[in-house]
Amino acid sequence: MQLFSRQKPLVGLDIGSSSVKAVELRRVKKGFELIHAGLEPLASDTVVDGAIMDALSVSESIGKVFSSQKIKTKTVATSVSGHSVIVKKIPLPAMSDEELEESIQWEAEQHIPFDIADVNLDYQVLSTGSAGSTEVLLVAVKKDKILNHTNVITQAGRVPLVVDIDAFAIQNAYETNYNPAPNTTTALLNIGASIMNIVVTRGGMPLFTRDVSVGGNQFTDALQKDMNLSFEEAEQVKQGKSIAGVQSEGVASLVQSVSEVLMLEIQKTFDFFRATTAGEQLQRIYVSGGCAKVEGFLDLLQSRLGLPVEMLDPFRNIAVAKGIDLARLDEVSPSMAVAVGLALRSFDN
Repeated sequence: MQLFSRQKPLVGLDIGSSSVKAVELRRVKKGFELIHAGLEPLASDTVVDGAIMDALSVSESIGKVFSSQKIKTKTVATSVSGHSVIVKKIPLPAMSDEELEESIQWEAEQHIPFDIADVNLDYQVLSTGSAGSTEVLLVAVKKDKILNHTNVITQAGRVPLVVDIDAFAIQNAYETNYNPAPNTTTALLNIGASIMNIVVTRGGMPLFTRDVSVGGNQFTDALQKDMNLSFEEAEQVKQGKSIAGVQSEGVASLVQSVSEVLMLEIQKTFDFFRATTAGEQLQRIYVSGGCAKVEGFLDLLQSRLGLPVEMLDPFRNIAVAKGIDLARLDEVSPSMAVAVGLALRSFDN
């Protein structure tokens, strides 16, 4: 969803529930090079289920990540997810671009559960069938959801030029880094602190997207309550770091029980996907977001779903400029997939 036309460099700015992430890339001979990457933590309840609750705190964090990484570019691409975002594939009769432009508003009214006056609409023609039909990907986002993000960015002294959705940003990062074969059907799970984005993609097309309100906070909350830990201690234990007086057996069983909740949502989503798209078989799963680093979670996912599961590396195919702290980059990279996908919007045709 592009708010204004632009021919400018963009910083990918991902405002998540637990942190603000910023990524800037430049084009080089062999593809792309990372020139800036930063992550600034947010206090809990600053952003809840994708909605910014404390605008001042978020705008300060945006300022901090730009100044700490010495990012000079002011223009940004950001993204949204959650219940205010609707992505639907709709079949339409074959028509010219002009006719489609005219009729899309009316078509959207039939498929979107919000008042059409309250949303920003965008669409993309996916395919034109031989039987004279056209498949269109329709995206609608509530205007107040977009303003919730763009106002904070403006408040931080930056200029929001592109508003995307998390699911498409993740797909963008995946395709740039993995060059998947056109016939490979892959599931991308981006599991943040409070929202899980699920995308099933094949041949550069999103076949299915869903946002679920579960995430890494569930692990942290359970560890805090059951083991009487602080938020910071629980975050460390969650990632497999040892803390004096905390038994690893107890941690493993807690992580297992919370993983079951996430697993159930993932399984339900995949079952629904298979039921609604005849003949599609998932071949591989990539996981990004902070949850990708939860001790034992990926192994559990692989054994439960019977599919190869790996952590998505958003910098796998991207060169890294001198001066970037590689150890820090490695530590935060699972959380940077959305920001990388957004930064790639700089190079859209």
